[in-house]
Amino acid sequence: MVFSGRQLSTREREILHLIVRAYIDTGEPVGSRTLSRLRHLALSPATIRNVMADLADEGYLAQPHTSAGRVPTDRAFRDFAGTVSGKPLSHSDRDRIFSQMHLGESLEERIAIASKVLTEMTRNVGIAAALPNTSQELEHLELVGLSERRVLMIVATRDRMVRNRVVTLDRALTTDELTTIRNYVNINFCGWTLERARAELLRRIEEERAMYDAVLQQLTLLCEKGLLVVDSDPHVEMDGASWLIGLDLHLTRERMRDLFRALEEKKRVVALLDRFLEEPRGQVGIHVGLEDAHPAMSELTLIGVTVDLPSGAQARIAVLGPMRMQYERVISAVQQIGRTFEAL
Repeated sequence: MVFSGRQLSTREREILHLIVRAYIDTGEPVGSRTLSRLRHLALSPATIRNVMADLADEGYLAQPHTSAGRVPTDRAFRDFAGTVSGKPLSHSDRDRIFSQMHLGESLEERIAIASKVLTEMTRNVGIAAALPNTSQELEHLELVGLSERRVLMIVATRDRMVRNRVVTLDRALTTDELTTIRNYVNINFCGWTLERARAELLRRIEEERAMYDAVLQQLTLLCEKGLLVVDSDPHVEMDGASWLIGLDLHLTRERMRDLFRALEEKKRVVALLDRFLEEPRGQVGIHVGLEDAHPAMSELTLIGVTVDLPSGAQARIAVLGPMRMQYERVISAVQQIGRTFEAL
C-alpha cells in the first residue's frame, strides 16, 4: 500500500500518540470508546473513529481483528519517538546509578555495571561500550609469571582502561626478571602513549648495544608477543538478552536463534551502535525498527547516547528492546548513566 505521506494535523497526532501510550501500557488494541473516556480529549467516539480510520489509511494504525480496536504500526512508533523526551528520574534511581557506578574502579568495570543497571531499570537489553582513546597513555605495566612459560601482561592506561593478555614465551622468565622488566618500562615510559613507548622500545632493542643489555634482551621476548601494542577494540558489555524471549516478535525459532547469535557477536553489537548512534555527543538517539542491521530486529527499538569522557575515551550507552517500551524512562536512564560517566 502506498501512503500519501501528508503531515498529520494536531488532532490526529494527539489521538495517535494517545493510542501509542495506551498500547504501551496495556499491550491491547485500543478502541475509540477507550479514548472518548479521557476527559481532556472531549471528542465523541464517532469523531475519534473517523480520525482513527484516517490514521489507518495513512499506515499509522493496524486492526488485528475486524471487531478489535487498533494497534500502532512501526510508523506510529517512529512518529511518537520523534516527540517524546525523558522525565527526571526519582532521587532513589539517581542515587542508585551514582552509587553503583562508583563501585567500578576501571572503565571496563563501569561499562559492565552500566549495562546491568540499564537492564534492571528498563527490563530491556542494556548495552554499554567503551571506545578507547587512540592515543592511550601508559599508567602502569604489571607482569605475572604463570606456568609453562606463560606470562600475564596487564596494561593500565590513563583513560582508566585495563587490558589483560596471556602470552606464551619461547623461554621462561623468572619472577625477578619480570619484575626488572616491569620496573624498566614503568620508570622509563609512564605517561608515554603506547604507540610511542613501543616504538622507542623497539628502537632501543634494535641498537647494537642491546645485545649486551639483559633487560632489553628479555623485553624482546615480550615485544614479540605484542607488549604495549595499541588495542583499539571497543570493550562491550550487554545484559538482559533473555528479556527478548518473552516478547511476541513474530519470529520463527530459527530467526530467534539468528537474533541471539547476532547479539553474541561483539562486532555486530558495535556495528549496531555505530550505525544508529550518530547524533551529536550527549544527544539521545532513538531508532525504531532495526531491520537494516538484522532482519530479526525489525520490531526492535534502540535508544542510546554517546558521551565524551574526561580521559579522552568515549562511552556509548544504549537500551535495545521492543517498540512497545516505556520510552520516557528508558531515555532518562540512558541520559543519567551518560552524565554519571562524564562526571567520574
